[in-house]
Amino acid sequence: MSVLHQIKPAPSVNPVERLMAATAEDMARVNALILDRARSHVDMVPELARYLIDSGGKRLRPMLTVAAAQLFGQSQGHAVNFAAAVEFMHNATLLHDDVVDESDMRRGKPAARMVWGNKASILVGDFLLGQAFMMMVETGNVAALGVLSSASAVMAEGEVFQLAKTGDLNTSAEDYAEVIRAKTAVLFEAACRVGAMSGGADASGCDALGRYGLELGNAFQLVDDALDYGGQSGTLGKNVGDDLREGKMTLPVILALQAASDSEKAIIAAALGKADATDLEVHQVVAIFGKYDTLNRTLAKAHEHAAAAIAALAGLPDSEMKTILADVVEHSVGRAS
Repeated sequence: MSVLHQIKPAPSVNPVERLMAATAEDMARVNALILDRARSHVDMVPELARYLIDSGGKRLRPMLTVAAAQLFGQSQGHAVNFAAAVEFMHNATLLHDDVVDESDMRRGKPAARMVWGNKASILVGDFLLGQAFMMMVETGNVAALGVLSSASAVMAEGEVFQLAKTGDLNTSAEDYAEVIRAKTAVLFEAACRVGAMSGGADASGCDALGRYGLELGNAFQLVDDALDYGGQSGTLGKNVGDDLREGKMTLPVILALQAASDSEKAIIAAALGKADATDLEVHQVVAIFGKYDTLNRTLAKAHEHAAAAIAALAGLPDSEMKTILADVVEHSVGRAS
């Protein structure tokens, strides 16, 4: 059953496209600010930054910041700065992640590190983080600066924790939940919370949007982790099984290891973290996932978080933006169907 059974059926237009249309005016200002703040007298900085910024992402996180501000409608005038800062934080993380993960592809084209190298990717990521914090400071909103600064620290902790758990066959589902909360969901939470703050929301409104963002982020990452094994090659701009080759202990792997026989565990362990694992080896692992239904169980967990995201909006007044935000959740978990 749809997690949105209590909400009227969404129009045929993609909910993300509806969100894009609803936030288009403010996002035009966000995009202009992003391009302006990507400038530098050091040529490599804007070249590399623009390469990633223009690589086709939908900019969902900054759109959520703008949408949250619009939802409350008492603009404090800071949503554009916060949204641009959120996008810079996200892109800095992508640059750093690709170095850590030794990824070759990002959004369907060579990762920046494959073009400019690891050192430049890390340093330009640092530049983007610096610009993000400058844009936050310029608003003079110390509380919002605290939200985004805290998110940045937690995201780094999440990446380190994931690195520590790489290839660890004893990783628990609770460990995994903490990884995705920290490395993904916290930025969704912060993006929505500072948007609500910019829109003039009271404490309960900010908390509601923060919970919405956190649960949406959890659901989003769970679906991504299922799609790494269940989607078509290229769906996420990377090859099916990349998480396996990188040794990432995602929920499909953890659930399979809990249920598998010793011989099946050996098959998973042999492929886990093997950078040159063949398609056959990946398919053998996916077959074990199928036997224990771990992909569907992962998606079921995503739907639980999606339902919680919808519940977080329940106490807010009905509006078109509230409906769009609810429908975005449905679309996010529906990607795997």
